[in-house]
Amino acid sequence: MAVDPKKTGAQISALRKSKKMTQNGLGEALHVSYQAVSKWERGEALPDTSILTDLADALGTSVDNILNGGEKTLNFKGKLSVKDMREGINCLERIGYLLGRQNILYRSAIDGISEKMNTDIDSMLGDEYLRECLILEAMLHNMKMGHYFDPADVKDNFKHEKWYNLFCEYEGKYNIV
Repeated sequence: MAVDPKKTGAQISALRKSKKMTQNGLGEALHVSYQAVSKWERGEALPDTSILTDLADALGTSVDNILNGGEKTLNFKGKLSVKDMREGINCLERIGYLLGRQNILYRSAIDGISEKMNTDIDSMLGDEYLRECLILEAMLHNMKMGHYFDPADVKDNFKHEKWYNLFCEYEGKYNIV
């Protein structure tokens, strides 16, 4: 699908306005002029690829959503299940059991994940509520990469409504529905 500058511009404008941002405010957040933002919104130019992720973050959406003019995309990489994500997290914990929680391989993996995610994975694995948060985090990462989760599967397999509600919020953000 080719990028249509007019549709992209209309989407940037609509998202910016929904965030109650001015063109100047968006430009300042991205270190570009308000004139650049204006050109994007009129469809006269497209944002430079080097700022697309920052633009998406500022507008609370994905790069695909912006470049596709808000149109839903159906190019999913595949459907995953909550059961698969839960099993992946359980396997991570099982490695600690099999190798030993102080084994350098396990510690390196856990410490690396903890650092990258700016959290303590060990404590998350030991708490049912936080474990579901970790499962959701794995799901969100997969959604960003183009995978799909059936909302009914998510609703049926999450014990805590907070995590299901966050899934729903991000499902729309990543243009899945």
